[in-house]
Amino acid sequence: MRTTVGVLLDLKTYKGIAKGRTGNERIALYERAGNKCGLKPFYMCLRYVNRKSALGYFNTNHKYKLVRRSIPRVTHNRAITLTPYLKKKLSQLSRYSYVFNRQNRYDKHLIHHLIHQNAHLRKYLPESTKYTRKQLESAMSKYTSLFIKPTNSSVGNGIVKASKQANGAWKLHGVFRTPKLVSRKQAILLINKKVRNQRYMIQEAIPLATYKGRPYDIRVSVQRSENGQWQITGMVGKVAARGRHVTNVAKGGQVKRCEELFKSSGFNAAHISEEIHQASLAIARHLGSSLPHIADLGLDVGVDQSGGIKFIEVNGRDQRYSFRKAKMHTTFYKTYETPLKYAKFLLK
Repeated sequence: MRTTVGVLLDLKTYKGIAKGRTGNERIALYERAGNKCGLKPFYMCLRYVNRKSALGYFNTNHKYKLVRRSIPRVTHNRAITLTPYLKKKLSQLSRYSYVFNRQNRYDKHLIHHLIHQNAHLRKYLPESTKYTRKQLESAMSKYTSLFIKPTNSSVGNGIVKASKQANGAWKLHGVFRTPKLVSRKQAILLINKKVRNQRYMIQEAIPLATYKGRPYDIRVSVQRSENGQWQITGMVGKVAARGRHVTNVAKGGQVKRCEELFKSSGFNAAHISEEIHQASLAIARHLGSSLPHIADLGLDVGVDQSGGIKFIEVNGRDQRYSFRKAKMHTTFYKTYETPLKYAKFLLK
């Protein structure tokens, strides 16, 4: 009999199991991985978890059936838990199950601060600071291009890019529907109005390498595997849509295999890939020593126009679909298999 492992899902995904509509989560890949690893995935949602049992879905005879059973000893968290209610429920679940990736949304400035503490990793960090109007004015005097980012958002939401033009005007992306040229004074007023009382950070804009004139960065899947150690499961490029200031696929970005992007930029593809591998593993190991229970990360890594590597941000719940869109089907499957291998390691 296969050992049960929990997979914790958002309410919408959980309810979609019976209808076969689970959005970006490919439940069938957890099933395939479970068969290979000798595990039986049990799909749960915090709303239906009690003190020691949960109402969840099992796949029985190729059909998903709703059953109540005791909470599994190990659970892979794929749910976002931002409300006090969900945080309380997750804390209750964690008393009876080892929940890995328990927290999967991190403040961007906190992550930058943690990496900066490691002297060997600082070279991968673009200059960053917490947002204040005074810091914005200082950054605009220091840099010709910068990003103003909300510290707790995803898929590129809320990001502003400000770039100084030859005539002294500033080009703003992310404030209006289309980019606009404004004076320095107007730029400061507009950015400050957009930020208001929200938590933002200011980051030096990396002069990213381009593909057909459009900037790109690299999504790196870094996961703990069957021996508990970090591994690189896969890498894929994300190219910004024409006229866009972010590379996110949700904002129209296009996915490309890394080799194609590196060659188009005139880089040694094997050399750059190895550098990204080593930097990503080092960053994941360091974060893993500071943040409990992390095991499944999507790192965004920039390559500048001279081939230098820069860390952009970490995604605590990698959506993984970039690999599917790039037709990297084996890698896409492995991003589902690897967490179950880690679950098996924890069960031992």
